[in-house]
Amino acid sequence: MQMTTLLPPAHSVLFGETEISFSLNYVDRKTLAIHVYPDGKVSVDAPLSTDIEKVYGKVKKRASWILKQQRKFEGYPAALPERRYVSGETHRYLGRQYRLKIIAGDSETVKLTHGKLLVETHSPQDSLLVQRLLQVWYRSKALTVFTERYAQCVQRVERVGIYHEKDFQLRFMSNRWGSCTGKGIITLNPELIAAPKDCIDYVITHELCHLKEHNHGPAFYRLITAALKDWELRRKRLNEMVEVRFV
Repeated sequence: MQMTTLLPPAHSVLFGETEISFSLNYVDRKTLAIHVYPDGKVSVDAPLSTDIEKVYGKVKKRASWILKQQRKFEGYPAALPERRYVSGETHRYLGRQYRLKIIAGDSETVKLTHGKLLVETHSPQDSLLVQRLLQVWYRSKALTVFTERYAQCVQRVERVGIYHEKDFQLRFMSNRWGSCTGKGIITLNPELIAAPKDCIDYVITHELCHLKEHNHGPAFYRLITAALKDWELRRKRLNEMVEVRFV
């Protein structure tokens, strides 16, 4: 699906006595997709020419699934406060937590050393600069690790008849670990590098499965189960380990 900004809820439908609010994004895709996020918000990606009544009908049809997803997310850790990018904060990398240490120096570098995430900069008090340095570091590490994991996952999904030769792209996204457009363009969030490799494999496999099944219907879950039998455990671990906040 094409990445779009998640708008405030502007639409709603009734399911019994329960109101389900959702934001609506018209995008260049062939099918309608419904997304439920860890904070409980719901968004709908609809083809450009979709009639609004058809959107409402689809949301009502999937209402029980939406409520089930929202209840599931209620059991996950709450979103954490925004980072301040100061020494002492914890940041994850491949499932492990590291304390952030910011020091003044002659270079602008980030590295893991002695169990700490060390940022050296000319301006240690400039939190925006520290944030940018960390983003560059995360993106670099993500490209290396994701390239390795992506090759493994592509081989895995070939067993269920999915083939992909377009590689992937990286983009920081505020609400998603990954996305797949109708044209087969897969995007991964560099912040996913905070998760263990088995969780990274789950996200990549999830997006690869969308090449064949574009929504989250029963056929999609049968497909991802065939490709990755323990995907539910990996998803649970991802949501429990990695904070719902992004660089």
